[in-house]
Amino acid sequence: MAGHHGARRAGVTAYRTDGMSGRSRRLATWALLALGVLLVVDAPPARFDHGAPPSPAPNGLDAARPAVTSALVDHLRERRSSLSREEQQRVVEAVLRSSDRYGLDPFLVTAVLLVESDARPWAESGAGAIGLMQVMPYMAEKLPLAGNLATIESNVEAGCFILADNIRRLGEARGISSYFWGRQIRGVAYLEKVQRARARVRAASAS
Repeated sequence: MAGHHGARRAGVTAYRTDGMSGRSRRLATWALLALGVLLVVDAPPARFDHGAPPSPAPNGLDAARPAVTSALVDHLRERRSSLSREEQQRVVEAVLRSSDRYGLDPFLVTAVLLVESDARPWAESGAGAIGLMQVMPYMAEKLPLAGNLATIESNVEAGCFILADNIRRLGEARGISSYFWGRQIRGVAYLEKVQRARARVRAASAS
């Protein structure tokens, strides 16, 4: 029996059953079986080393970080706008983190951010949309945001939540258009503008 053999390999002395009653023999046998089971359970887990472990898959977010950073810096330079180094880094990390959380292409999120606000965290539209992703406050009221909607991280997360929900319900093209138009989509000008910006961000990954 496996448990009994395991006990012998571990150096456990087997009980002699000579002269024992039938009941004593049965008790001794069960004791040995229980001891063998305990030894197996307490043994270190088996290792299945089949050569060198596989290399970890490349991190998609780390791969996107240089392109998002480059596109942001280039856009700010073209618009003669500026953000501090710390603010730029916060924008990039917020884009990567929220893109990953909501299953979005970080190049798309960057494109929407550039089109919506010119990468200005303080931007506010005449209709009341605020921040990098130009989110209407009423749309963010029910979201469990960690901070004020005007902060970089909360604004990007709110925008990504809305964009991801649009795309899930409507498909990518209509979902992007709906981010600007709402329910009544009128034309493709906004969609095409975002697509051009996305292409520029993607091109930055090859430079």
